Amino acid sequence: MTDLHLSLDRSAGRLAAQIAAGFRAGVRSGRLTAGTRLPSSRDLARDLDVSRGVVVTAYEQLTAEGFLIARRGDGTRIAPLARPDEEAAPPPRPPARQAEPQAGPAVRYDLSPGQPDLSAFPRERWIAAARAALRTLPHDALAYPDPAGVADLRAELASYLGRVRAAHADPGRIVIMNGVAQGLSGLLGQLRADGHTALAVEDPTSVRQLPMLAAAGVRLVRVPVDEEGVDVAALARTQARAVLVTPAHQYPTGVVLSPARRAELIAWARDADGVILEDDYDAEFRYDRDPVGCLQGIDPDRVVLLGSVSKSLAPALRLGWAVAPPFLAEGLREHRTNTDLGAPVLEQYALTEFLRGGGYDRHLRTMRRRYRARRDALAGALAENLPGARVRGVSAGIHLYVELPGGCDEDEIVERAARAGVSVAGARAMWSPRRAEEAPPALVLGYASLPEPRLVKAAQLLGQAVAHGAGG
Repeated sequence: MTDLHLSLDRSAGRLAAQIAAGFRAGVRSGRLTAGTRLPSSRDLARDLDVSRGVVVTAYEQLTAEGFLIARRGDGTRIAPLARPDEEAAPPPRPPARQAEPQAGPAVRYDLSPGQPDLSAFPRERWIAAARAALRTLPHDALAYPDPAGVADLRAELASYLGRVRAAHADPGRIVIMNGVAQGLSGLLGQLRADGHTALAVEDPTSVRQLPMLAAAGVRLVRVPVDEEGVDVAALARTQARAVLVTPAHQYPTGVVLSPARRAELIAWARDADGVILEDDYDAEFRYDRDPVGCLQGIDPDRVVLLGSVSKSLAPALRLGWAVAPPFLAEGLREHRTNTDLGAPVLEQYALTEFLRGGGYDRHLRTMRRRYRARRDALAGALAENLPGARVRGVSAGIHLYVELPGGCDEDEIVERAARAGVSVAGARAMWSPRRAEEAPPALVLGYASLPEPRLVKAAQLLGQAVAHGAGG
C-alpha cells in the first residue's frame, strides 16, 4: 500500500472526479508507479471520509481509462500501461551518438480525425472473451471458416443490430468482412458486374476512401451535402443508381441525415431501382439523444448496412460486417470464397463472446461517457480560444468540424498549428474542387485520443495559430 496524498475540495462537489484526477496526477508525475497496490474502495472511502460509492465510481473510471487494473485476489493496482506524462518526466539521457534530426516539428497534440482512443481497448475483457471462446470451441471450428463468417457471430450481430440500430438483420443477410473498406470493395465489384457504371458519393467526403472507390472501376459522382445531409434532389439528377452515404454522422461535416431526407432517399432508391450503401459511421457514439435507427431497417432490400468495430474497439481487429439483400449477401460470400477464404476465426469467436456476455455494450457505455467529456472539453475550449469559429457535428462521433473565422487561410493555419505541435486536418481536400472554392476554410478535429486537459491546451495553441494567422 502507499500514502496517496489525495486532497479534496468538498465545496466544489464531484468528489469521484476529484479522486480520479488525483490518481491521474500521481501517475503522470511519476509518484504512483506501475504495479503500486491501492487501498480497497472501502478503506479509501474511510480514509477520505466519503461514501464507498464515490471511490468505486472513481476506480471504475480509472480502470476504463487504463490507469488502473483490478484482479480478483490481487486488489487494485496502477496499470502497467500507465506511464508518467512526458511533460512531467525528466528529460531523457541523450544517446551516445547524435541521431539524425527528424523532419518537421514534433507532434505533441494529435487532433487527427478518425482515431479512437486505442489506450482504452478492453484488454482484460477481450482476453476473457477469447479464453471463454477457446475453452468451448470444437476442434472442427479451427478449419477453414464459412466465408460468410462464423454462424454464432452472425447470430449475435443480428440480435445486436436489431436491438441497437433497428436493423432488419437476420444471420442469412450478414457477411463478416475485414472492415467497411473490404465490404465496399466487394459490393462495388458486384454492382459493376450488374451494370452499374457510377457511384454517387457525398461532397465532402473522406479523401482516404476515394482512391479505393475509384479502384473498383466505377465512375464517382459527387453529390452535395447541406445542413440536412445528402441532397437527394441533386442525386436524382445524376445517372448513378448507387450511392454511398454516412447518415448517422456525415464525414466530415457531422450532419445527421434529417427525417425528410431519409424518406426522400428511400423513395429515390425505389424509383430509380437503386442501391444505398449505408456506412454506419460513428453510429455508436450519439450524445444528444438515442441513436437514430439505420436506413437499412426501413428498406432492407434496397439498403446495405456496413459497420465495423474499428472505432468502437480498434482498427487492428479488422472485423466488420455487411447486412445486405440476399442476392448481394450471396455475392459477398462468393467474393470471400474467391479472394481470401473468409475472416480469421478466433477473433470472430472472441467478438461473439464479447457481444453475448454484454462486454461490448458495457464498453460502449464507458466510451460514450469518455468521448462526451472530451467533446465538451474541446468544444468549450474552442469557444473560448476561437470565438469567431463555428463548431459543427457535436451531436455524435469522435470529431468536430470547425469553420474558421473569415479571412483565415486554411493551409496557413494547419501549418502554424503543426509548428506549435498540434496536428490538425484541413477540410479543403475533402470537398470537390468546385465546392472547395465556395466552402469556408475549416478544420476537422479528432478528440478521442487525448484527455481533457491536453485537448484544452491544444485548443489554446490552435487559437494562437489562428490569431497570428489573422494578424499576419
